[in-house]
Amino acid sequence: MSLSSALATAMSGLRANQAALSITSSNIANTQTPGYVAKSVNQVQTLSGDFGAGVNVTGVSRQLDQFVQSQLRSETSGGAYADQMASVLTQLQSVYGTPGDAGTLETAFSNFTTALQSLSTTSGSSSSQISAATAAQALAQQLNVTTQGIQTLRSNAEQDINISVGQANTAMTQIAHLNVQLQRMSATDPTAATLMDQRDQAIDKLSQLMDIRVSTNGNNQATIYTTNGVELVGAQASTLSFNSQGTLNANSQWNANPANSSVGTISIKLANGAVTDMIGTGSIISGQIAADVTLRDKTLVQAQAQVDQLAASLASALSNKTTAGTAAPAALAPKAGFDLDLSNVLPGNTINLTYTDTTTNAQHQVSIVRVDDPAALPLSNVGGNPNNPVIGVNFTGGMASVVAQLNAALGTANLQFSNPSGSTLRVLDNGTATAAVNAASVTTTVSSLASGGPQLPLFTDGNALYTGAITAQAPQQLGLAGRITVNAALLADPSKFTAYSTSPATPAGDTTRSDFLYSQLTSGTFTYSPQTGLGTAATPFKGTLSGFMQQFLSLQSNASTSATQLQQGQDVVVNTLQQKMKSTSGVNIDTEMANLIALQNSYAANAHVMSVVQTMMSTLMQVQL
Repeated sequence: MSLSSALATAMSGLRANQAALSITSSNIANTQTPGYVAKSVNQVQTLSGDFGAGVNVTGVSRQLDQFVQSQLRSETSGGAYADQMASVLTQLQSVYGTPGDAGTLETAFSNFTTALQSLSTTSGSSSSQISAATAAQALAQQLNVTTQGIQTLRSNAEQDINISVGQANTAMTQIAHLNVQLQRMSATDPTAATLMDQRDQAIDKLSQLMDIRVSTNGNNQATIYTTNGVELVGAQASTLSFNSQGTLNANSQWNANPANSSVGTISIKLANGAVTDMIGTGSIISGQIAADVTLRDKTLVQAQAQVDQLAASLASALSNKTTAGTAAPAALAPKAGFDLDLSNVLPGNTINLTYTDTTTNAQHQVSIVRVDDPAALPLSNVGGNPNNPVIGVNFTGGMASVVAQLNAALGTANLQFSNPSGSTLRVLDNGTATAAVNAASVTTTVSSLASGGPQLPLFTDGNALYTGAITAQAPQQLGLAGRITVNAALLADPSKFTAYSTSPATPAGDTTRSDFLYSQLTSGTFTYSPQTGLGTAATPFKGTLSGFMQQFLSLQSNASTSATQLQQGQDVVVNTLQQKMKSTSGVNIDTEMANLIALQNSYAANAHVMSVVQTMMSTLMQVQL
């Protein structure tokens, strides 16, 4: 080997050592830097002269385990989803309060029933009447406060989505920008490794917000998709948009039809200009955004439905009066049935029929609801028990129209409807042994405090009577817990807690009304909507008001506990993967220090070779002279 070859070899070694020392120093300096991936130089052997072999640095490699990275991103999305769900459900528990504490629904309900019981035992003393009114107000106010708490959480979710969409757009724009920069570089370019770290950090941020898939190619390009295939970043970044509605209330509901939606929706404008509704297509199923959407549109909506159902059942239990039909005239034999007076039926009130199809021995329980908004008809009975249909009928066209609608909906070979006179509805069987009308009744809402019976509109919808009216815009029950109040006339005259008749006047000490109120609230059994999360359309939950309240509070408590447990489990998975990622792709300070010592020794050896070559060349020059 010539001296020049030896010198060239030593020089190449020094250059390689210098590059390696620079990378090692960078690794050590960034030991605690989040998202930094350990790097190493790529070296290849080169010929130096006739016999020598040097070294050439061809680039920088990242020590990255892409499989672990992919797993971590997937679990990060799940972890962000679990964290948000657990956090908000814990806050929802604070809205309900600790059972037994003051300022909770359970305590307010218990105080009201206790006040009604005292009203009976004191024969309706004026102080007991005032106490009952005060307790009723406290219960209504607690329902109002609970609604405010739930809607505050929904509003927070709306705002969080808006913020998250902005963060997602920032991340996607950054990824696209880095893609452009990396496209111009070789994969082994030292600068490329740094840019890839920056791009990975942007992708990691995006994975916290939504579930994503990442595809890379040989041109250093990363294409990002949602798990169901919507392209977020390709040659260009797509753009998310969110039409935030700000503060929400119980009537603020998402709808696939933008004209009917009163909460924000997430749209994406793809690089080709196409626009897609990300919520309507279910394109985001994990991450913080998905959690906020689920909370806003499902979890907290169901929580609102529960307190609304409690408020509605509370109001109806005390104001609804059911009147049994009278037997149809015997002259109509062999047909038999009942006559019903519909004069007091208000929108939302019901006609209840029970008949038996003797050919199948199946008993049918039919609920006929007055619905005067044509846009709300027909009522949906999808998924319900076919033996217990709910039929909506518009009363605005008069009795002839009501009869026609009922015969069209139910007038089979088994039932026949007619209007013998005035506001009377007659329902008959077919006069054969194939069917039998077992019972018929009408449930109406009492509007007067002195109706002559124990029922009274104790709780009202603001200043309006609560009847359970159904319209296309929204059922009256929606948001009722936020509007419910004690009847202003009752607050002005608490004696009506016991005085239910003026002609004749209610006898002093009569506890008929207070006994009725107490009985309805403590032992009355009612049916609750499956939208509350209890029961199903086919087999709805039935029970007392306190039993229903305990059930949905328990349901929410269990949901919060489950969410916290899921969060804790997900945190363990994410932390484990982060540690694995750090061990495989992070900087190992011991390894880097060992590399540093080896590089120093190599540098010294190459420098020594150069020194020896210099000495030998100097000696040769002297000999020649």
